[in-house]
Amino acid sequence: MLEEEIILVDELDQELGFLSKLEVHQKGLLHRAFSILVFNSNHELLIHQRAFDKYHSAGLWTNTCCSHPRKGESNEQAIHRRLKEEMGFDCELKFIFKFLYQTNFADGLIEHELDHVYIGHSDQIPQVDPKEVNAFRWINQVSLKQEMDQFPERFTFWFKEIILNQQNQFYFPTDL
Repeated sequence: MLEEEIILVDELDQELGFLSKLEVHQKGLLHRAFSILVFNSNHELLIHQRAFDKYHSAGLWTNTCCSHPRKGESNEQAIHRRLKEEMGFDCELKFIFKFLYQTNFADGLIEHELDHVYIGHSDQIPQVDPKEVNAFRWINQVSLKQEMDQFPERFTFWFKEIILNQQNQFYFPTDL
């Protein structure tokens, strides 16, 4: 799966070309990505622990689903494809914002993404792909922020960026 081609972009989200996912992360090239946050009727966020054999950020807790659109695939197609593949369900999703970030991982890989953030609502029980997801749980806003403050090393870099550093743009919805 690391050989799939993902979309290289500039800071304005204009497509520049395509390259294998592994090579993009080895070179730290800016690419398009997405993060999905699904909330239930209790306004809790579905988070998951990444599988322990993921190529980076293995075993860390993160948002409901995250990935990259593939060559020839729109964000709209990719978000629904990946939510079904990873979490075993689909729901209506709404774009809320995008942000750019870059971070280096201990294994030498570099994440440099223009991340498009989507939110949705579902009370479905996930049927996760064990190659992608080790565990999942629903969590409220207060508990999540407390955990992130106390144990930041347990969460993915991009998820912390979404929750902690995008406070003026992101919120736990009270009415979806």
